Amino acid sequence: MSGKVLVLDASAFIMGYDPLSISEKQVTTPLISNELRSENMIWLRFKMACESGKLEMLSPSPHALKIVEELAKKTGDYGRLSLVDREVLAVAEELRQKGFSPVIVSDDYSIQNVADQLKLEYTSLSTLGIRQRFQWIPYCPACHRRYPSTSSMEQCSVCGTPLKRRPRRKALTRKNSK
Repeated sequence: MSGKVLVLDASAFIMGYDPLSISEKQVTTPLISNELRSENMIWLRFKMACESGKLEMLSPSPHALKIVEELAKKTGDYGRLSLVDREVLAVAEELRQKGFSPVIVSDDYSIQNVADQLKLEYTSLSTLGIRQRFQWIPYCPACHRRYPSTSSMEQCSVCGTPLKRRPRRKALTRKNSK
């Protein structure tokens, strides 16, 4: 099996992506419906694509999800990725392992950062997309304490200030290093 498959994130629908007008195979995760229900026109477009067979729902394997989650923790993107985002990445990873050529359609920079490091192709609709990939490190802007990139803490354990993140390491994306 092979061929191009578009893997759709919620941001694709929010930015006006219409699966009914695309001829390539298109997939997403069943959990995406939770992120789209509150937007009537977006929800309608999503439901029509599902019911017409133009959009297929795929759930990732636990193995593919684990690969994505471990890498997202290393890059420091884990806290910025919802379960739906991690599933979108895992579905793309699993499709690649099966011999397909997945392209993630998302404007989410954290999804693009993890996709680039997984060597998965991605495209955005309303942004230029990432130009550099980052490895993030959480830190406290008040007391300057740094935390491991794998940390899921949201507040400083010393002073209670909400944590921010900054790049620990930068590298050109695969798209910009050619």
